[in-house]
Amino acid sequence: MTDHASLPATGREWQLLSRPVGWPKPEDFAFVEAEVGRPGEGQVLVRNRYLSVDPYMRGRMSAAKSYVAPFELGKAMQGGAVGEVLASDAEGIAVGDHVLHFFGWREYAVTDAKHVVKVDPEAAPLSAYLGVLGMTGLTAYAGLLRTASFKEGDAVFVSGAAGAVGSQVGQIAKLKGASRVIGSAGTDEKVKLLTEEYGFDAAFNYKSAPVAEQLRAAAPDGIDVYFDNVGGDHLEAALGRLNRDGRIAVCGMISVYNNTEPAPGPRNLSRLIQTRGRIEGFLVGDHYDLQPQFVEEVGAWIREGRLKYRETVVEGVENTLDAFLGVLQGANTGKMIVKL
Repeated sequence: MTDHASLPATGREWQLLSRPVGWPKPEDFAFVEAEVGRPGEGQVLVRNRYLSVDPYMRGRMSAAKSYVAPFELGKAMQGGAVGEVLASDAEGIAVGDHVLHFFGWREYAVTDAKHVVKVDPEAAPLSAYLGVLGMTGLTAYAGLLRTASFKEGDAVFVSGAAGAVGSQVGQIAKLKGASRVIGSAGTDEKVKLLTEEYGFDAAFNYKSAPVAEQLRAAAPDGIDVYFDNVGGDHLEAALGRLNRDGRIAVCGMISVYNNTEPAPGPRNLSRLIQTRGRIEGFLVGDHYDLQPQFVEEVGAWIREGRLKYRETVVEGVENTLDAFLGVLQGANTGKMIVKL
């Protein structure tokens, strides 16, 4: 049993004050000192070491009905986090264990043990469990292999390819025998990273010329799979290059997240008829049955140095909001992590 007197009485956390319209503003949030509870039966108290900030969190800031409940106003926000157990009243979880959970945006979290997963800091760095071996990694794995039904020999196009999900999609496709992997990114540095470090066959900066033009040049024989993180002009361009029986997996549409007016849709959806193509959206939460297989396969690639990953690390819980806004603006290369 833990000596409760030695446990923290308060901790800092981020709360949502008002629902952002368009781009989130600092005044929509509050950074406050809050009481830290004591774990009851079946609960644990965790000191967070690393927090995850992700584009999907923008959706949770709105009240609109979605696949996940909106953040509550005046309460701590949530997100992936990995930390160390300071106190436990739960079987199978001991003080000093490291766990992955969903109570980020704060220094300390009390939660039911059923909501945490033990992770091994010896097998991989703790921060990896928020990215390459965490939800973003599983998103890449499930979206490419299951939703897009990737098969050896496919030509694959990934948008937002230097991000945490996109960079992993491209590498998994290469490791599984893609004939060609093409990525788009928003800076020349990221484009270079895609070809030189991640092994993409071709990459382009979507800001330097129309996406459709650049994709045509990069994929002269068309594409079999498009992994969509962006939507908008990228989706239209991908439809234009889709081969017979092509598949589009829709993971995200970051280009429209902060729009206050509806974005024009792709104007060439009829291409799906000619190509007998399909377009399907997916959520990582529906694919947790793949988790053991994913950790085993991807964990091995990481240990062998065959799958590379980058993290953009922002230090300090007080900078979590800046890190999140940075993700929406493409300031990260690879996974954006906040280190506490």
